[in-house]
Amino acid sequence: MDKELFRLQGIRPVMLLLAGLSLLQSAAIIGQALLLAKSIAILFEGQAVQMAYQPLALFLVMIAARHTIVWLQKKVAGRFAEASSESLQERVLSRLFERGPRFAASEGSGKLVTLVLEGVERVRTYLELSVPRTLDMVFVTFPLLAFVYMQDVISGLILTVTMPVLIGFFIVLGLAARKQADKQWRSYRMLSHHFTDSLRGLATLRFLGRSKDHGETVGRVSDQYRSATMRTLRVAFLSSLALDFFSMLSVAFVAVGLGLRLIEGNFGFETALVILIVAPEYFLPVRMLGSDYHASLDGKEALGTIRTIIDSAATDEHKAEPQATDSQTSLTGVLDGTITLSDIRVVGENGRQVLGQVSAELGSNMRRVGIVGASGAGKSTLLGVLGGFSDPEAGVVQVDGQPITGDAKQEWQRQIAYIPQHPYLFNQSLADNIRFYEPEATQEQVEQVIRDVGLGELVDSLPNGCDEIIGEGGRTLSGGQAQRVALGRALLGNRPVILLDEPTAHLDIETEWELKQTMLSVLGDRRVFLATHRLHWMRDMDWIWVIDQGRLVEVGTYEQLVAQKSVFYRLLTAGAKGEKG
Repeated sequence: MDKELFRLQGIRPVMLLLAGLSLLQSAAIIGQALLLAKSIAILFEGQAVQMAYQPLALFLVMIAARHTIVWLQKKVAGRFAEASSESLQERVLSRLFERGPRFAASEGSGKLVTLVLEGVERVRTYLELSVPRTLDMVFVTFPLLAFVYMQDVISGLILTVTMPVLIGFFIVLGLAARKQADKQWRSYRMLSHHFTDSLRGLATLRFLGRSKDHGETVGRVSDQYRSATMRTLRVAFLSSLALDFFSMLSVAFVAVGLGLRLIEGNFGFETALVILIVAPEYFLPVRMLGSDYHASLDGKEALGTIRTIIDSAATDEHKAEPQATDSQTSLTGVLDGTITLSDIRVVGENGRQVLGQVSAELGSNMRRVGIVGASGAGKSTLLGVLGGFSDPEAGVVQVDGQPITGDAKQEWQRQIAYIPQHPYLFNQSLADNIRFYEPEATQEQVEQVIRDVGLGELVDSLPNGCDEIIGEGGRTLSGGQAQRVALGRALLGNRPVILLDEPTAHLDIETEWELKQTMLSVLGDRRVFLATHRLHWMRDMDWIWVIDQGRLVEVGTYEQLVAQKSVFYRLLTAGAKGEKG
């Protein structure tokens, strides 16, 4: 049995109940065999037909009992699978929100959507099938084997010897099937990723005249998935054939042995008939396990992927937890408190150091902090660390001396509003998009925020006003309008800390200037962290961090950094030359 199953909540009582039902099923099978053999023996020996009525009636009762037990097994396993898959879905979604947008971007949004929706459904199928089948292998197979030994030792030995051979073939073919299923699952996730990204970027692809080329790419990925699926099916069919062949061959060996002894008159007809009826039932659990193994293998792979995401986040929390020195989780002094970064170090997936030994301290008077540097310097990574989206390999972020770990991290993230370069607009009304942080906000509050962020003219021009559907499938908004929606979310949420990650990088100069004026006027005295390469913002910042190759090389006000004529000054002059050119 997969060891990952034992980590699921509530698995042990469910296994005990299913094991008890499996034992009852084995008793029903034995009862079936005894009663059916007795009925046939009565008729075979030429006795009155009426004498067979009672065992036949009891035989039907045993059949009904067996099917009732199987139905109960399915109900118990189904309810457990549904509850566990929903719990896993909630946990992985929670982890994805904790890890933040950088993790989602690195994994691929299409892959994560496939995992959370279809992957979780396949996990449910896997749990529903694998748990009862595995228990049947033990609590049905061994009681039947013991019963056969009680009837005839030779037949029991034949069944004992052939079962390991059958399991050996099952293991060999199962390993091959798992390898093919891994490839199929990767191909499926890649196809989903390509398809999702193609839908999102269809307008851009058509504008650039590359839609047909990208369509060919999707076609190639589809062919890879089709080929992987066919290879998996070939192995699955071969495995089923092997299991059926060897199980039938084993039953044939038992039948030949019994037949020879019946001819010699050394064995009773009714006993031989009982053994022949039980023998196929003895191999049925392993055959069912083999069949369902292939049907649910992709669910096992999905469970492993989900566990990797959940456990990686838990590991990051565990690494950060020993540095916590205060169990208090209240962060009431976010606006007026001191924010400290102590020896922050972040390592990328390829082992390259993204941030190295970053240490800084922000007093309560440093409300607006600009984070600047060349592309790839580590600005967004540092912003992710501040937001708790990226857990550092070493170091800690503190607010008034309290480490932002564990429960304090969750409380800190409830104080944060994040505005990325490309904010996501849900396929809902404009008002509901702005209510993202505050779902219970009134219509009057939403309309006030809409006016504050400069969306009043847009709303007046819409047929349904602020109830107009936007996002995918709805009315398309420009980049500047989408940023104003994101700004409205932050204002309505009334969160004291705002993280801005290149919010105007894709906007033209005029739109950027208008949005800049709006942001500066409505953000008020909130604490703002702005990561950008547009240096004209820095004149309005209280404090500036300059990142160069993952290190914090300069800090100070705009005037101080210009006077130093070092890294920031070179970035500033290079930007000025670029604009003149």
